Amino acid sequence: MPHDTVPPSTKGAAFFDVDNTLMRGASIYHFARGLASRDLFTTRDLLRFAWGQTVFRVTGSEQPEHIDAAREAALAFVAGHGVSDLVALCEEIYDDTMADRIWEGTRELVQGHLDAGRQVWLVTATPVELAQIIRRRLGLTGALGTEAENLDGVYTGRLNGDLLHGPAKAVAVRALARREGWDLDSCSAYSDSSNDLPLLSLVGDPHAVNPDGDLRRYARTHGWPVHDFRRHRTALKVAVPAAMAGAVAGAVAMRAIRHRRTARAI
Repeated sequence: MPHDTVPPSTKGAAFFDVDNTLMRGASIYHFARGLASRDLFTTRDLLRFAWGQTVFRVTGSEQPEHIDAAREAALAFVAGHGVSDLVALCEEIYDDTMADRIWEGTRELVQGHLDAGRQVWLVTATPVELAQIIRRRLGLTGALGTEAENLDGVYTGRLNGDLLHGPAKAVAVRALARREGWDLDSCSAYSDSSNDLPLLSLVGDPHAVNPDGDLRRYARTHGWPVHDFRRHRTALKVAVPAAMAGAVAGAVAMRAIRHRRTARAI
């Protein structure tokens, strides 16, 4: 899980999750949409991502089977591709489909730490290449993310280590804090998911952002600040499944058009 080398800070740091904490929805899904729009991803893969995204948006929780499906599909896609090519693609897709999905409220929380002279790090299961692009675009200090193995600049289709998710985030942050000389009691962490309780419990200043039900209850019980930047959540629960139906219909139509083009070519 590579990160940028930075000078030591005596002010600690702030750690932010990405999906539904910094950005609306799952970044890997937005990336998949960008790939699909460029005909680099199959209809089946996009629908699988879309279903996971629908569950994520409606319930506010990450399901292990959806995380595994996203990981497998992403690794299968990158296998055999050059790292530099994928980074260039990530840059393009971020600008096209992700930049306008940053929660403004979370962006203000981030800016508050930066203005106070504190380092701000992303800690996410998102591929580290994508996490680093988000980090650069927002002017943050560094990023920890899931790392895909590469040999001589070409992806193998395997991971280096495990997905940076749940308890693995706490392990990574503890190691980073030790390396940078931070007192974790002086650090802050922000997440939407109860899966990140190990990370949130590690620091002296934990925050729940757009929390799922379990994290909201835990935060209230322990007196943690809760920030909710979502609007019209009831409408969202109706609109997202409708959007899913539209995505399915559009994918079927797209497949039919491609089939007709193939038939004409033959």
